Amino acid sequence: MTGYLDRIGAGLIIAHPEILDFDHLPEELVGREDLQEALASKFTTVGSPEGAARAVITGPVGSGKTVLAKTFCRDLRRHLSGKREINVAHVNCRNASTSMRVAQRILHQFDPGHPDRGLSMGELLMSLRKMLRRTSTHLIVVLDEVDHMLRRSGDELLYQLLRIDEDQEGKGTVSLILVSQEQVLDVLETAVLSKFGQSNHIRVPPYTVDGLEAIARQRAELALVPGTWNNGILRLVAERAGNSGDARRVIEYLSSAAERAEFRQDGHSEQAITVDDLHVVNDELATNTKQRLEIVDDLSAQGMLVLLAMCRRLRTEESMTMGDVERLYNVVCEEYEQRPKSHTTLWKHVKNIEQEGIVASRVATVPGGRGRTTHLSMPHFLPADLAQRLELLLPKRLARR
Repeated sequence: MTGYLDRIGAGLIIAHPEILDFDHLPEELVGREDLQEALASKFTTVGSPEGAARAVITGPVGSGKTVLAKTFCRDLRRHLSGKREINVAHVNCRNASTSMRVAQRILHQFDPGHPDRGLSMGELLMSLRKMLRRTSTHLIVVLDEVDHMLRRSGDELLYQLLRIDEDQEGKGTVSLILVSQEQVLDVLETAVLSKFGQSNHIRVPPYTVDGLEAIARQRAELALVPGTWNNGILRLVAERAGNSGDARRVIEYLSSAAERAEFRQDGHSEQAITVDDLHVVNDELATNTKQRLEIVDDLSAQGMLVLLAMCRRLRTEESMTMGDVERLYNVVCEEYEQRPKSHTTLWKHVKNIEQEGIVASRVATVPGGRGRTTHLSMPHFLPADLAQRLELLLPKRLARR
């Protein structure tokens, strides 16, 4: 009776599902090496016994702000192991949005058994300071989505943390990293801002398509069974997420496609992620795409013939070259009894289709050969749906000519 569950956890496509989780912390942070170096440059003094540092990391959703902070703290602890005791308290201020709750979380991460009921903010920080000095520990406090705390409680906690070493007994016990979507420096008071400094601000841009492809490849290599994916699938996944620049989306698309490929395994189907698995990763995406199919209605008759040729190949292939387009275009023209246009005119139609956002292009090496050529893909539409609409429109469009 439970045979329908047999494919769950079979491991035919997905070998390590935890790698496809958003919260998985990779050993290597791909595509952000320049930002890692920038963050490390803010923490050069932490290598000395009395050194402390601070940084502000801002950027859009999915740009890798949190994973940048987490991997840096992990790598710094390893780098200074045996030289300086480093501890990390990472608090998400969306979940603990008042300064009191944040202070309690910091203290609990350093000492889970420490009581906090009835203690004031000053008493909590005093306890933290005593424990840090008693254990000779340097604490890096990472306040993620810190704008939530600042809106509710202001920056008093930041001010107190920055002043935690302002006496004659201790130096360099706490470093601070603020993470936010917003430009938090604009809302800090002068006293706090002067201690952070504008030069400690690191802006994280959205991921490029190449950066998203690198993330997809890293996750595929670690999570999926070898031979169940190829470079074309990874590029298509990255192009689909490219408009957002959001790493979470590329991981979601890869995970969803892999799950669909896993679920359809029956001993006869292809044991690999296919274009179809990616194009139907979820019903919502398919529905939204169908609502936009009318984008092809304003194409010229020749543009429709060119696009139909592309759709027929991209139903099953991740991408195609301009040479593929020209060959299939000639076949479609013969089918519809039309004279093919010149290569130059064909190129103009392809570029027009690209400007409409229907296809994406990139220049890469020729498959199986030398040199470079234009590769075309369709990351945001279902080729079969577009082809069906074009086949309905073309006879009427050609009859009007």
